[in-house]
Amino acid sequence: MTTAATTNVTEIDFYYWPTPNGQKVAILLEETGVTYQIHPVDIGKGVQLTADFEKISPNNRMPAIVDRQLDASVFESGAILLHLAERTGQFIPATPNGRVEVLQLLFWQMGGLGPILGQTVFFRTYASEQLPLAIERFTREAGRLYGVLNKRLADREYIAGEYSIADMAVYPWVTQHAAQGIAMDRFPNVARWLERVAERPAVKRAYALAEAVRPAQLTDEHRKQLYAQKQPTV
Repeated sequence: MTTAATTNVTEIDFYYWPTPNGQKVAILLEETGVTYQIHPVDIGKGVQLTADFEKISPNNRMPAIVDRQLDASVFESGAILLHLAERTGQFIPATPNGRVEVLQLLFWQMGGLGPILGQTVFFRTYASEQLPLAIERFTREAGRLYGVLNKRLADREYIAGEYSIADMAVYPWVTQHAAQGIAMDRFPNVARWLERVAERPAVKRAYALAEAVRPAQLTDEHRKQLYAQKQPTV
């Protein structure tokens, strides 16, 4: 799946940590073959809150990139996927109809699936106290979103027809289905799609990268920083 023109992109600085949002960008970089350099941003140590990183990512979140050819930084994982897909001419359609198909699903992940699944994992696993109402509410909504995805995949191999940045955006979140309380036997089309994406060589390389960067285990201090940190205010 390509756009009308292909640009030779090199010199990408990739500010990364192996979260679902970080993995989206890692997958695309590996799929496109772009030359990039990793700069680990250990969010468990609060590196994302430093003044130097804030210059690149004003929201104090990773991932982020610096496109050296354009002398431009980009934050927000969806924006990075779109930027790199357009710059490389890969994994986004050239036709208006195809482009709309991919973009609406990319924004569905960014605005709905990702936030809901993130909150589901938080309340089920990491919250300092168990809140049954929150757990039930987010788990139910997670199941509804999986149902949307399952219907979407009933008659196609990939979310937007051909493999695209929409798949890359959704995949790292759905791999965490067990932590979200989702039984995959309820969603057979999603299960087949997960297996299909997991077998892609670039996806395997992206997850090997995660294992190389990830700490052996999360400490209590990591968890405190990840889920209870006080963010700077303006």
